[in-house]
Amino acid sequence: MDIARMTRTTGAVPAGAQRSRGARATAAPILAGPSSAPLRTHPGASRPSFHPTTLTARKSLLIARSTPASSSPPASAAGPRPLPSGPITGAALGDLVSRFKRLQNGSDIRGIALEGVPDQPVTLTPGAVFFIGMAFARWLRSKGQLAPKVSVGRDPRLSGPMLESAFAAGLLQGGAAAVHLFGLATTPAMFYSIVLSGGATSGPSSPAFFTTAASVASAARKAAPLPRDGDDTPPAPAPPPAADLEGQPYTGAVMLTASHLPWNANGLKFFTSAGGLDKPDIAELLQLAVQAAAQAGVAVGDPVSEQAHLLSRALAADPSRTARVPFLPTYAASLRDLIKRGVNSPANYHFPLLGCRVVVDAGNGAGGFFAEQVLAPLGADVSGSVFLAPDGTFPNHPPNPEHPAAMAAGAAAVRAAGAELGIVFDTDVDRSAIVDGSGREINSNRFIALMAAVVLRQHPGTTIVTDSVTSNGLTTFIEQLGGKHMRYKRGYKNVIGAGVKLNGEGVDSQLMMETSGHGALKENFYLDDGAYLAVKAVIEHVRRREEGLGGLSELLAGLPEPAESREWRVKIQSPDFKAVGAQVLSAFRDFVASGAHPDWSLEAVNHEGWRVNVDEGEGRRGWLLLRQSLHDPLLVLNVESEVAGGAEATAARVVGLLRSQSLAALAPLLNLGPLGSLGA
Repeated sequence: MDIARMTRTTGAVPAGAQRSRGARATAAPILAGPSSAPLRTHPGASRPSFHPTTLTARKSLLIARSTPASSSPPASAAGPRPLPSGPITGAALGDLVSRFKRLQNGSDIRGIALEGVPDQPVTLTPGAVFFIGMAFARWLRSKGQLAPKVSVGRDPRLSGPMLESAFAAGLLQGGAAAVHLFGLATTPAMFYSIVLSGGATSGPSSPAFFTTAASVASAARKAAPLPRDGDDTPPAPAPPPAADLEGQPYTGAVMLTASHLPWNANGLKFFTSAGGLDKPDIAELLQLAVQAAAQAGVAVGDPVSEQAHLLSRALAADPSRTARVPFLPTYAASLRDLIKRGVNSPANYHFPLLGCRVVVDAGNGAGGFFAEQVLAPLGADVSGSVFLAPDGTFPNHPPNPEHPAAMAAGAAAVRAAGAELGIVFDTDVDRSAIVDGSGREINSNRFIALMAAVVLRQHPGTTIVTDSVTSNGLTTFIEQLGGKHMRYKRGYKNVIGAGVKLNGEGVDSQLMMETSGHGALKENFYLDDGAYLAVKAVIEHVRRREEGLGGLSELLAGLPEPAESREWRVKIQSPDFKAVGAQVLSAFRDFVASGAHPDWSLEAVNHEGWRVNVDEGEGRRGWLLLRQSLHDPLLVLNVESEVAGGAEATAARVVGLLRSQSLAALAPLLNLGPLGSLGA
């Protein structure tokens, strides 16, 4: 059965669900020449809605004003700069390398995709995305996938349709045999397109992973022979016939998103059957993109050069190798199946959420489907849900479970609806948070504690891996439940990687979770998946309700919480900020070890920066962590205290060190910001 026949959606929102006002807008088509056959669209494909206040931004996009200030000097008396002729070499090649290198953000690619914010020039242009798509197809081929089949999804950002088209065109140019455009999607759904098509071999014990996989068929058709990549490159092998591609799994999946960043940003996340690409993979991709752009002689960032190349490639593209496929309904079906199996209601197996009132706050990102296509079909009343409509301007609050405005909106919606449970998603649904029936916000340490309690009941004694800024109370909570707690570095990839390593060494680690809301389970392919965490929370809520155990807050009754929790950031004003930060951290470690403050003691194990235990008297324990930011020129100070005023008192001691004679040479390079007032 073709995926299009099994997934049909109207895009409707249940009555009562709040939508932001907005006019309908047509997504940009895949790049195709005027003589080409139109892009095939599967039944059920729908278009996102956009907020009317975005007209100016959309106009900017349509007239291709997405050009960084530094990329093309204005015309002058001497005339405009001539376009490059032939391959880009020499100093210009160095500029091209720098342009692409700046797009790497750890294991993702991110940049500014639209004008409109002062001092934020466009860096992620359609041309850059085209060559990144070309690079990904070539990268897959270099790993043995000679006829790559790639799925592409996006969040509702205004730049999404244009970049989706440019990326797909690049994939085809790079040798992809089939490209399926999902339109609105989520980051976890993109990996699940590989899973549900049979491309990954282990995961949750759900029949959806076996029955659905056989039904997810390729919509690709026979492709024309691929063109030469260059005079010195042999022609790519012809892709297999359509009959051989039919039913084959996706070999790669890509999500266009910038997570919680503002409307003008965008980015790309990449997956294969092995999971998400990591930092070295992204660096390799960007090198391949530079190589492709330089060989083509395209000055990425120059709109004339970019557009000339994109249009010429569009005229040569074979539209039979692309298709629009609505995948979210298939993904939603797998999530519904997980809830059915998890609740396992003898009376209402297929409708286990009858009588439940659940609120979803999607923040106008891609998570509205969870209310409409996952919870409601199982019987839940989701009429109190808010901000379900995709809107790339994010007009109501930042779609970020770490942001106070997002959590406050979710809590208000729960109270207004009299709901038992609330779920708050970020833009691309790889993060989530929970709100209980009283409106209590369950994110950060509380959400980790909730998931730890669920996992430890299923896997007694397992090790829970978190980032470095989790509380002492969380450690106590995990240990009281019989588990072990390992703190590692900030960065969800670091946290997940530590769990993978533990399991490889024979140490059972079922949950890896960061205070940001990124959480991965071993049973779910180690995928950071906000929807999967929400599914686990819904199952636990229903289980506790049916067994008369109270709500999720009762599960957290044993979690000690600090009186205060604060974070301060110190800007390092030096191009060599890593070295400066390392010197400060070394001095800080020596300062603590010197015993200048007898009530301070270094944590036994530190994976980043230095964590210090603070004896606050009468059995009360605080802590502080001074660490260097993963990517930015910052020192970050986190402090928790069990006494009122304790956080600032501890931070003031750190300020004293930063202003001491031992760091006098570095003091001019440290902008203490608000932290500086504590040492005044």
